[in-house]
Amino acid sequence: MSGPPFNPGPGLGDSSRSGLQALDRRSREIFRRIVETYLENGEPVGSRNISRLLPTTLSPASVRNVMADLEQLGLIYAPHTSAGRLPTDFGLRFFVDALLEVGDLSADERRQIEAQVKAGNPGRTMENVLAEASQALSGLSRGAGVVLANKVDVRLKHIEFIRLEPARALVVLVGEDGSVENRLVDLDPGTTPSALIEAANYLNTHLRGRTLSEARTELGMRRDEAQAELDKLTQKLVDTGLASWAEAREGRPQTLIVRGRANLLEDVTAAADLERIRLLFDDLETQQELVRLLGNAETGDGVRIFIGSENQLFSLSGSSLVVSPYRDSNQHIVGILGVIGPTRLNYARIVPMVDYTAKVVSRLIR
Repeated sequence: MSGPPFNPGPGLGDSSRSGLQALDRRSREIFRRIVETYLENGEPVGSRNISRLLPTTLSPASVRNVMADLEQLGLIYAPHTSAGRLPTDFGLRFFVDALLEVGDLSADERRQIEAQVKAGNPGRTMENVLAEASQALSGLSRGAGVVLANKVDVRLKHIEFIRLEPARALVVLVGEDGSVENRLVDLDPGTTPSALIEAANYLNTHLRGRTLSEARTELGMRRDEAQAELDKLTQKLVDTGLASWAEAREGRPQTLIVRGRANLLEDVTAAADLERIRLLFDDLETQQELVRLLGNAETGDGVRIFIGSENQLFSLSGSSLVVSPYRDSNQHIVGILGVIGPTRLNYARIVPMVDYTAKVVSRLIR
């Protein structure tokens, strides 16, 4: 399999895998044709059509025998009496794990992703970049583009203390990403205006350009030196400013951006299908299950695929999720982006698309 790093998802259990390994080449080829037909048009396929698609001559009766074996293994099913066969979610997982051949994007597709994600003015926020990434994925995949941004350890650009009352001050924290956080802090009696200025100057001089974790380490290393530079009251203000920055970072919720949800309604006509999509929309609005699911996607490298009933969020809507993490300059995962669509997503095309978009976003946030 060529293409980007690929970590399919939950995967098959050992007992299931051993049974599937016993499939001969003919059975795998017939199963592949069933799945590829489903991914192309969403329709059940019968033995007569499969026999026409095979590279070797095989009668419809022989194909039916193989399909019966595949059905016994739980890989395919008949949606109704005398119909053709469709892959089950378990069958799609087997296809993704064992048979999917992932290619690569064309040069035009790469340029289109880069142009859209990088679009806009240079001063835009990280959320603007992520929104464009979600929109790009939605447009190219005809699914819903989704981005989850974690609590980012933003680098400090500027900090300032503004006295509001004799015993209270406003701490203004500006990150290099353009974010601004304000926090009210209590002041000790006797805190002078010069102490506020000195504390801010110290923080801006020694901690600018550092993340919160780096700032804490730096301050700890410099504490003895700082005690000599600053009096006790000013040192307490420095600690207060750093604590306020931590509170601002930790208090920010994870950002969820979903674009192109209307795409999920394309090709949906049956009332039951519409109801399943409505349930998915409800779950997207509550966000909690999606946030949990995307959080699980951080545990592996490369692109991951979650199919239908493998997860609670999509168990009723018949949808799949293809996701990849994006990283900061220290290679730490700071978010997840991907595509939500029907289980008959074109996985071979979506996987490299999601992977490349994650790489573009990673380069931009560095």
